[in-house]
Amino acid sequence: MIYSKFAQFYDDLFDVSLYDRWLTYTTNVAKTHHQLATATKILDLACGTGRLAVKLADANYQVTGADLSTDMLTMADQRATKAGVSIPFIQTDMRDLEGLDQYDIITCFDDSLNYLVTSADLRQTFNSVNQHLNSGGHFLFDVITPYQIKVVYPGFMYNYRDETAAFMWTSYEGDFAPVSVEHDLSFFLYNAQKDAYDAYSELHRERAYDRDELTAALAVNGFKRPIFTTDFGEQPYVERVKRWFVDVVKE
Repeated sequence: MIYSKFAQFYDDLFDVSLYDRWLTYTTNVAKTHHQLATATKILDLACGTGRLAVKLADANYQVTGADLSTDMLTMADQRATKAGVSIPFIQTDMRDLEGLDQYDIITCFDDSLNYLVTSADLRQTFNSVNQHLNSGGHFLFDVITPYQIKVVYPGFMYNYRDETAAFMWTSYEGDFAPVSVEHDLSFFLYNAQKDAYDAYSELHRERAYDRDELTAALAVNGFKRPIFTTDFGEQPYVERVKRWFVDVVKE
């Protein structure tokens, strides 16, 4: 399963400063559009190891975290306990959120929607999100762009090594979907009992959707007039950029 062994690496290697920017983007929407900002109910969809959820809970929002990976959720629960905040973390597929509550804001960041490699899965997810948003609620998400996949990712490489671990990331153009990429992830953990390294590998697949595709998929599921921005909502929309941010309201 995706992230089955990668959760700790993901948590250790990720640029944690980005979570403060996602927090600001989300709380700006909450403060602008919801009178009782700190009573706003937020679902952090694809919450990963819970860093954003904990930050939102620290700011006194009513937060629920949801993710497909049980390993990620285990780390998220540990993080919340250590931070002294109470957050329900739920294992679920974003395409089917049956059983979850209703929320004022649903977030889905860190290009999680790009892992939906068919248009049908994307539309199904938007439909599930719509069913769990209150009227006037905001759906906030980001996606990597066609420019990122076509221009930036092909041939991309990243390597990391310390005393106990090593990580290698290589990206290739994908052929499984339009405008797609494959990420070959290999990582090595030192095993003191064996005095050797245990090796793991995972293949991650993502695809990009252009602005018109996203707008159309949102529209058929009850979301009209999405606002596309860049740089965590701080800059206007441009096409040739790595990531778009989208804010859309359930009418």
